[in-house]
Amino acid sequence: MLTFLAYAMILTFMAAIMTGRLSALIGLILVPIVFALLAGFGPEIPTLVMDGMRKIAPTAVLLLFAILYFAMMIDVGLFDPLVRLVVRSCHGDPLRVVVGTCALSMAISLDGDGSTTYLLVVTAMMPLHQRLGINPLILPAVTVIPNAIINVAPWGGPTARVMSSLHTDVGNTFVPLLPAMAIACLAALLIAAWLGLGERRRLGTLSAEGFGAADLARQVEDSTRGIVSRPRWLQAFNIVLTLAMMVLLVLDVMPLALVFMVGFAIAMLVNFPNVEAQRERIAAHAGSVLAVVSVVFGAGAFTGIMMGTGMTDALAQSVVALIPAQAGSYIPLITALLSAPFTFFLSNDAFYFGVVPVLAQAAAAYGIAPEVIARASLVGQPVHMLSPLVPAAYVLVGLAKVEFGAHLRFTLKWSVLVALVMLAAAVATAPVPLG
Repeated sequence: MLTFLAYAMILTFMAAIMTGRLSALIGLILVPIVFALLAGFGPEIPTLVMDGMRKIAPTAVLLLFAILYFAMMIDVGLFDPLVRLVVRSCHGDPLRVVVGTCALSMAISLDGDGSTTYLLVVTAMMPLHQRLGINPLILPAVTVIPNAIINVAPWGGPTARVMSSLHTDVGNTFVPLLPAMAIACLAALLIAAWLGLGERRRLGTLSAEGFGAADLARQVEDSTRGIVSRPRWLQAFNIVLTLAMMVLLVLDVMPLALVFMVGFAIAMLVNFPNVEAQRERIAAHAGSVLAVVSVVFGAGAFTGIMMGTGMTDALAQSVVALIPAQAGSYIPLITALLSAPFTFFLSNDAFYFGVVPVLAQAAAAYGIAPEVIARASLVGQPVHMLSPLVPAAYVLVGLAKVEFGAHLRFTLKWSVLVALVMLAAAVATAPVPLG
């Protein structure tokens, strides 16, 4: 019964948000509560919800201060030179714009945090997409797909989780996947080129006659939002501070939430020493912060009920029970195929700490090493980043000003394709054996 309710809850939630009957926030709160009541956990619901929100609180704090920090850096023009370079290289060609957006996302994703990548890429490229009339769903699509691939890096989250869960290391978990990741990145660029070609055929290009120097200058100005002219020493300070924060992020020497809290406070004090100016900058971005953080806590309630009621364990056991004994040698391939839907419908924590250890234990009976299962479990990350349980996904759709359901319907097929390419490449290059 618990397994049935778990599947029913997930399907109900996805149907509600994809059909537009519920917003993601309302669905994350109400749907799990209704199913927890049906499962007989009524008295435990407050405890389960609060437990889930406590676990998600560090992520919420991280997103809050990361959004404020990078929004302020965008305001003061830190990324203007990079944006100018990308904008000038596009020359009003939708194909170049879409591929350039994908490449920019791929580069910035090396910081390991989806929310900051979305903030930088969408804010920088959205004026250009709007000026050319490009389908608004393309921008979030070509931003999230490369980010999802690079997110497999050890400092990105899922790899750290699976290494902790199965007690493996970077050398035998992440490094063998590098060729498959490179091929997946190439697939992401090809998808961006395909979408860009479609927009070029639909819109034409302004690179030859209709896109003169004055228009380019205005476009560059629209795409860079430095609110005041900044002295060079202050620009240098912001660059050094941001690089230092990225180093701390990669080294993982302190909680990421603390890194962004302190970095935001220092940056605000140096860039806006006046208290009134500080209040104005915070107020300017309060709306986007509230929209994201509220959904994060809603996701905490959802996962708290999923894990606290035992639904996550029931899902894991139901999947293992479906694997016939004669298919035991194919558990790595099965794990890779399951990683996409399971990381979509469950949080990374639930999958890597709840489901993957069960699969690894079953694989051990066939002499399959845990690092093989660890690598296979990472293949589905291109699909995971579209999950409504990923807080950063709401940063992306909020900045791009598109509906979550519309974004999901447009992007999901491309993310599944990239995941399949990554799986085929992993099988071909041997980190995930076929059988």
